[in-house]
Amino acid sequence: MTDLLASISSTDVLLTKEEVLNDYRMACESREVSYIGRQDVFRGRAKFGVFGDGKELAQIAMSKVFRKGDFRSGYYRDQTFLAAVGGLTWQQFFAQLYAHTDVAHDPFTGGRSMNAHYGNRLVDDKGEWLDQTQMYNTICDVSSTAGQMPRAVGLAYASKLFRENPDLQHLTKFSNNGNEVCFATIGDASTSQGMFFEAINAAGVLQIPIIFSVWDDGYGISVPIKYQTTKSSISEALAGFQRKGDSNGLEIIVARAWNYVELIEAYQRAALYARDQHVPVLVHVIEVTQPQGHSTSGSHERYKSKERLQFEHDFDCNTHFKKWILENGYGSPEELGEIEIRAKETAKKSRNAAWAAFRDSLKPEYNSATTLLKKIINESKNAKSVNSIIETLEKTENPVRRDVISAVKKAIRAIRFEDVASKKDLLKWLNDVAPENYKRFNSHLLSEYPTSPMNVKGVAPIYDENSPMVDGREIINTFFDYLLETNPTVFALGEDVGKIGDVNQGFAGLQEKHGEIRVTDTGIRETTIIGQGIGAAMRGLRPIVEIQYFDYIYYALATLTDDLASLRYRTVGQQVSPLIIRTRGHRLEGIWHSGSPMSAMLGALRGIHVLVPRNFVQAAGFYNTILKGDDPALIIECLNGYRIKEKLPTNLTDVCIPLGVPETIKEGSDLTIVTYGSMCRIVMEAAAQLEEIGISVEVIDVQSLLPFDVNHQIVESIKKTNRVIFADEDVPGGASAYMMQEVIDKQNAYRWLDAAPKAISAQAHRPAYASDGDYFSKPNVETIFDAAYEMMHEAKPALYPKLY
Repeated sequence: MTDLLASISSTDVLLTKEEVLNDYRMACESREVSYIGRQDVFRGRAKFGVFGDGKELAQIAMSKVFRKGDFRSGYYRDQTFLAAVGGLTWQQFFAQLYAHTDVAHDPFTGGRSMNAHYGNRLVDDKGEWLDQTQMYNTICDVSSTAGQMPRAVGLAYASKLFRENPDLQHLTKFSNNGNEVCFATIGDASTSQGMFFEAINAAGVLQIPIIFSVWDDGYGISVPIKYQTTKSSISEALAGFQRKGDSNGLEIIVARAWNYVELIEAYQRAALYARDQHVPVLVHVIEVTQPQGHSTSGSHERYKSKERLQFEHDFDCNTHFKKWILENGYGSPEELGEIEIRAKETAKKSRNAAWAAFRDSLKPEYNSATTLLKKIINESKNAKSVNSIIETLEKTENPVRRDVISAVKKAIRAIRFEDVASKKDLLKWLNDVAPENYKRFNSHLLSEYPTSPMNVKGVAPIYDENSPMVDGREIINTFFDYLLETNPTVFALGEDVGKIGDVNQGFAGLQEKHGEIRVTDTGIRETTIIGQGIGAAMRGLRPIVEIQYFDYIYYALATLTDDLASLRYRTVGQQVSPLIIRTRGHRLEGIWHSGSPMSAMLGALRGIHVLVPRNFVQAAGFYNTILKGDDPALIIECLNGYRIKEKLPTNLTDVCIPLGVPETIKEGSDLTIVTYGSMCRIVMEAAAQLEEIGISVEVIDVQSLLPFDVNHQIVESIKKTNRVIFADEDVPGGASAYMMQEVIDKQNAYRWLDAAPKAISAQAHRPAYASDGDYFSKPNVETIFDAAYEMMHEAKPALYPKLY
């Protein structure tokens, strides 16, 4: 034990009777709502439930060292902790269980997440940051096991930046000199996930103020710890991470879940290390019980032995806490009995109030719909069918909006051949409720505030006779230099970003100029690189984090899709993380360094802007646009463009590329080719060769895939040319198919086509190595030329006879 902690003993835990009894009240209430919540799932009032029973005492101890300005990055069993710090009422607990879509009742997710997914509002209704230093902050939980760990690294890393970078001292809404601690909580089985180990290692290297709390109940659903963890103990397995002397690493503390004083001591020690010294800590809470088992999906009696079930009965933390209170004179049996009775009453009242409010919220739509349906009976020839629909709806136990909408649509089908007034009323009703239901269930995928990057106006590059031709890498390097010089919230991190200025020299010389705190090397750990960025961006900073090659993004994909992409949606716009992910992709050197896994991004990253600049002036423009907004973005630079010459505009630092706005980079009249990124050069070369034989091609660079052509410009080109090719270097059925669907389906471009639209993509496999591998794996100039020529041959065979 270090000198700092040598004086801490059980006698230092100074507890008043009032505090102890209040803790017992909290433990009892939390246990009761867990019991009632499980019952409500079985009664059909809720779909599913996970609860924090058995963890009450440990979480109460943790709450005692949690301060305003701190952050919790946890998982779905922390109800006691949230209630103890005032971040959760029991009525809100039940409202979320019932999926109440009103944020006045479920202020965490507005009914979008299942129960026990908590988070406080970080921005106001205009998208402006609230004062985080005056709140007990919780980042909205994710259900993916260990998914909360990567962003926890970033939340703690931000405190390090706020403490060590004097240029951030003015950001008083976000930090008090870096004194904030991130409390990351996780179940013991989830520590088997790579995300956990990566986060532990990153925290040990970075030396950041984070406390990892592991609730160790001995099981991962039905699988015991002997199959989960080396030595059946995460603290023993991680013993090599323990700090020794002047080394970096973690402090490791073990405490028993049923020992009140031991837990309080453990968290006091942990908070001293983390808050004062910025030393990460692992608190391994052992001998945790789980009275109701893992969840409402089954009984733990199926897989736990009689001995283990007896242990869980004997070592229940609430039972031991009561015994300790009585033995130490903090309360009498009568006082504790009264607390237990009141806890039951509080839990029941909270449940009843939440259920009544939830049912009341559904009544307006239910009542108005049934009134209109009954009106049809008096007017329709199909009254019998409609009456049957009404009876089915009225017999439905606890009907929800789905049941009402379904009944209305069935009734409309039944009277589809009739022209009666009640039918028009019913159609109007459907149209009237649609916007509100969209708002309840589909809003806030991206920013809907004035701060949205979609509101940023475009600023075109300006060139004059003195504008030099320079390598693309020089353009982006010049831009990043300016960014770091003028915006103290911006920092860059990633593999090889610092000392050598990234593998393609975009940050060359910038660490030496701006300091290691601004341009930082990391280990090879893509998941927590992204996590570092997510957490820091949630604390008012503007990180640019690098995935060295686009192909490597798969390492971080779970964190990107489960956490970052869904963050704004699952919090109904209340939490944001305007992170920029920088990577480089498309053509170059084979299987793991030249991929374009765009279809994976398009499928997984809804909620993140996906931007595909063809050159580095465009790239700088996209960085500017995103930095003026509050959404996250993935910016994919062209891997083979760093040494290609571009003109340096006189206003590089002001250029803004609007999102979702394609650019026509060549005018034409015979056919349209839609593409992006590195394929633009391929298509432009093919277009030049086609021009030589009389085929005029219009080339459109979409510039951004998410969002895509928001003003429907591409269809205007097709109206002129009547033919279209979509070209990209993703796998078949990927981005080229996505672009085709966007234009043909959503823009109704099929109306103006004189030939079948064509999608050109790469081969189904990853690209082979070297120039020939690229040529035969991905679309090349000849691929584009031949496809366009064949389209014109079909239209004008005399002018364009078959070539092959």
